[in-house]
Amino acid sequence: MNILQKTALVLTIIGAINWGLVGLFQFDLVATIFGGTDAMLARIIYVIIAIAGIINIGLLFKDLD
Repeated sequence: MNILQKTALVLTIIGAINWGLVGLFQFDLVATIFGGTDAMLARIIYVIIAIAGIINIGLLFKDLD
């Protein structure tokens, strides 16, 4: 696993934790930290996390042995 995939995996985990908070407590940590769901910085973070998730699709097809 290269550094890009590790970074993408960490960002994906952060995104998953944020979604868990939204689902369980209706609390969006990214929006709270970066100024609301409509704030440009929060939207950039959401896009970065989405790109990280797309990068991690490659892990499904990689032999991790």
